Amino acid sequence: MLLPYRALGLIFMPFVPDPSDPNVLTRTSMVESVVVTIFPVFFLVILFGGGARLRRRNIDMDGAPPIDRRIFYLSKYAILGLWGATVAQSWGVPLSLVRAPGWLQWVSLLLWVGGFLLLLVGRLGLADSFRIGSPKENTQLKVSGLFQFSRNPMYLGVYTTLLASVLYTLNPIVLLAGVFVVAVHHRIVLAEERYLLNAFGQEYADYCRRVRRYL
Repeated sequence: MLLPYRALGLIFMPFVPDPSDPNVLTRTSMVESVVVTIFPVFFLVILFGGGARLRRRNIDMDGAPPIDRRIFYLSKYAILGLWGATVAQSWGVPLSLVRAPGWLQWVSLLLWVGGFLLLLVGRLGLADSFRIGSPKENTQLKVSGLFQFSRNPMYLGVYTTLLASVLYTLNPIVLLAGVFVVAVHHRIVLAEERYLLNAFGQEYADYCRRVRRYL
């Protein structure tokens, strides 16, 4: 015989979290903070760990800056600063000037995770051809994996994480810094395209006709 609805409610009520319970909110916030933190940390471990492996093979991961060196490195450190601001916000550092609605936080978290997945898959796809800047030696033109859908999936991943940072913090300084990074990196992309056209010629020109710069 079926149990009455009231009896079912009494059975399952202990297993249903109460949104007003501060302990539930604390656990949710902790999970959010860990998720926000773990993705940039894991990516940086992969990035610098790969660089150390390349150095053991006498390959320099640091390429030649394709634009002014100072602006190039300032934009790279700005990315780390913006990621750090997002992580700090997730652990309770009050960077937001206004309280973000719940749905916007979820959107920003999805963008955050998606952006870092693009970065991770793109970095692993480039393998030994990855450089920060233009390569100083011959490398292979990668056109498979994510690179058959976007010529710059890693830059697209960076832009996505920065959009997530802006939405998550709702801080005007984060917004201005993000605009600066995107503007500088678009210049970097254009300069790298000229380098690749000189390096790979018709092969790269054909690739550009098949695949868009970003999306």
